[in-house]
This record gives sequence, structure tokens and C-alpha cells, in this order.
Amino acid sequence: MQRDLARAISAVENGHGSFAQAAATLPVSARAVPAYVVGITGPPGAGKSTVVDRLIENFRTAGETVAVVAVDPSSPFTGGAVLGDRVRMQRHAGDRGVFIRSMASREAGGGLAPTAQEAIRLAERAGFDVVLVETVGVGQVELEVVSVADTIVVVTVPALGDGVQTIKAGLTEIADVFVVNMADRPGANRTAVDLTHMVRESGRETPVLQTIASEGGGIDALYGALLAARGGSGANAARAVRFEVLRAARDRAARAALAQLETPAARDVFERLAIHELTRREATDALFELFFPEG
Repeated sequence: MQRDLARAISAVENGHGSFAQAAATLPVSARAVPAYVVGITGPPGAGKSTVVDRLIENFRTAGETVAVVAVDPSSPFTGGAVLGDRVRMQRHAGDRGVFIRSMASREAGGGLAPTAQEAIRLAERAGFDVVLVETVGVGQVELEVVSVADTIVVVTVPALGDGVQTIKAGLTEIADVFVVNMADRPGANRTAVDLTHMVRESGRETPVLQTIASEGGGIDALYGALLAARGGSGANAARAVRFEVLRAARDRAARAALAQLETPAARDVFERLAIHELTRREATDALFELFFPEG
């Protein structure tokens, strides 16, 4: 099954057929409920891979199968994944209940690979109980993970400068659990307190935990928080749908705008701009009138 799943993901990732064709190569899972998808995200260097590696142990101890979709930065030479995450989790390679796949971020800018969502769906079809999705190290606005995960864990560490400010603008709004990793470092308690205050200001009830993932410290508490979130109301479902709708609306608006920019009326505006009959502001306003005519 693992080899078939790997081939199916490769087919979708490389454009060799549709998702439906790739899915048809896998047997339909007999699982009665969907897979539990956990997104692990946060700034670079926060120890996300180590956290994922430890969580695999907890889920496997509980008898659940685990698929990992680890998005690595693309190689500047080949465009492929560096595969660092898969190397770090190599100790699980002999476990038939664990599947680990690195995917290149390629041109995507939201922390996920372009076909990560299809890979997750394929892993679910293959029968895996839990899918852990590790994003590329992200900052304030790369929030693609909200569109695929049931629960989102935001991992940060002390000594990243103003680490809380790094994630404040975006990831705070989507986090279901905050993790201050490398909690044996100076400043960990302060970072946790700052996050706790930020959570209170947002009006959300989001756990703030401290871990030393390299030693396994605090991972049991994180696992417990994931189980609690798994049995909760599934608030991220609404956020995911909202994200998808807004993204689709932006994409459609962008395509419509690009089409309008090729019309004779738009070209006339650009010609008038070129001979200084219009200022940039006036040209912009004229184009917007083409996009959004009154009435």
C-alpha cells in the first residue's frame, strides 16, 4: 500500500493524470470516519519536524496509522524537495503503519506544496487514520494550512527575536494550539506568557504549551490537546471553508481583471498614460471604472 500511495502522490505532483485517476489506483478505505488532519506550522527553525517525529510515536502507541506530508523548501537547482524532513524521521521508516512523504514547495507561497491537498486526500483514501502536515517555515500571512487541516498547531521558540510579533498578524487567528518549543532555553516562559495574553485579547480559548521536543518533554500534553481538539466542535471547518471561498473569489477577480486589461478600452487608457494625458492615479481610476462600472 505504501508503494502504491507514493506512486499515486507522485503522479498527481508531476501532473501525470488527474486526482481521480491517481485515487483509482488505491483501494477505498473501510474507515467509517475521515482521517484526522493536523497542520504543524510556524517560523523557520522552530523544531516542527522534531515535534512531528514525537507525535508519530504517540499516535502509533495508540494504535493509529500515521501519514506525514512534509513540505520542504524547493531546491534552487532542481526545483525538488531538499528531503530534510524525511531524513530526520528516518527511524520510522521500517514501521508499516507510518508513511512519510516530502513535497517541494515549488512556486507556492503559502507554506504548502501546490498538490499537498491532493496528497492528504490520497493518504486518507489509503486508510491512514491521522495525517500530519508540516509546512515550510512560515511567517505572518502564509496561511494555506488552514484550508487542509482539522487542527492547527503553531510552533515557535524563544530567541527568535520578537517571536510573538512574528506570528501575531496571521497565525494567531488560525492556531488551535500554540507550542513554545525548546522550552529549556532562556525566555521560554516569557514567550508563553506573551502568547497567553495575546490569546486572551483575541477572545479565543487556545492552549499555550511548552515542549522540549528533542527530549520528548511536553509532547504528551500536546498529544492530549490534539485529542481534545479532535473531539471538539471542529471550528476549523468553518475557517477552512471561509478561506477557500475568499481564495477562490480572489482568483476569479484576478482572472477577470487580467482579461479586462487586454480590452481595447484598457489599452486606450495605457496609451493616454504613455503620452502623459493621464496621471498614474487617473489611469488607475479609469481602469477601475472599467472593472466596476456604476449601475
